[in-house]
Amino acid sequence: MSRSALGSNWDDVRKEIFTSEEIAESDLRVAIIGELIKARQDKGISQKRLEELSGVKQPVIARMEKGYTSPQLDTLLKVLAPLGKTLAIVPLNNE
Repeated sequence: MSRSALGSNWDDVRKEIFTSEEIAESDLRVAIIGELIKARQDKGISQKRLEELSGVKQPVIARMEKGYTSPQLDTLLKVLAPLGKTLAIVPLNNE
């Protein structure tokens, strides 16, 4: 039975459209990019300055921050390092 999206909230709609794995992947991507943006802004660093510090071109940084692209792991690590950040593998909350 199909439900109309009209009157539904986004969480309900996305659960109908996407698998739980796709939702988890999207949420993780948003969280990582959000932390990258926050770290850059907290340090008062422009995208152009981050290019100089990381070697990753400013347009690539802009596309990452806008969510237009999924960065390769090595690119993400290059951008995070000058911000004093890195990635860590930790247990999921549900385990």
